[in-house]
Amino acid sequence: MNTYDVIVLDLDGTLTNSQKVITPKTKDALLKAQCAGKKVVLASGRPTGGIVKLADELRLEEFGGFVLSFNGGHIINYANGAVIYDSTVPGELTAAIYKEAKEAGLGIVTYTDSEIVAGTELDTYMELEGKINQMPIRKVENFVETIDFPVNKFLLTGEPESVLSAQEHMREVFGEKLNIFRSEPFFLEMMPQSIDKAFSLGILLKHLHTDRTHMICCGDGFNDRSMIQMAGLGVAMANAQEEVKAVADYITASNDEDGIADVIYKFMLV
Repeated sequence: MNTYDVIVLDLDGTLTNSQKVITPKTKDALLKAQCAGKKVVLASGRPTGGIVKLADELRLEEFGGFVLSFNGGHIINYANGAVIYDSTVPGELTAAIYKEAKEAGLGIVTYTDSEIVAGTELDTYMELEGKINQMPIRKVENFVETIDFPVNKFLLTGEPESVLSAQEHMREVFGEKLNIFRSEPFFLEMMPQSIDKAFSLGILLKHLHTDRTHMICCGDGFNDRSMIQMAGLGVAMANAQEEVKAVADYITASNDEDGIADVIYKFMLV
């Protein structure tokens, strides 16, 4: 039987329940796995600052776990903060992305280590992003001048129909340079080209001197499909999108029924 040494977890809808918390049973299973020498990787579209609280709760610093943020645009060793991988949006595109977002009537934000920076008036969806990540939002007057640092992603926000039409337009304008997709009906992600969770996990596996056959990947959303397909064991939650379930090797219980704990006890701690 294959030994699985690495477990990769999406956060929202996978690791956390509907209240966005890790239940005691799932937390206990993950601590036991780490005590047994298994590596835990938190892989999310969230910015790094929005993952820190969960990483601390699971004691990733103590056990040498990893955080893969921005859908794979940034990977750190949580024990020492060392950057394993970093991919950013070309700086010369910032002004054009901002202009197109404004013309489409969408909100636009990006991230520092500690806050969300907004270039337009705050809307409900930006406030939701702030709440999910437990990060403050700062509205700035001159977004393009303020963003004088490397950016892993821009997030555009708006009503679902506006975001859907903007997705097509943005792909026409920036499609050769950026990876553009909806993570939610009201969120449009503007990412560096070729970045997704599977691509970045390939880099992490090399860093760990192991391969995909020893890795379990668990998720529920469209942005988890690539990593579920590449994993030695690809796991979809019972609450996952149907397209995600279709490519999984195993379907576990939902995020409200400790599906991750079941995976650990069934496949890792045997």
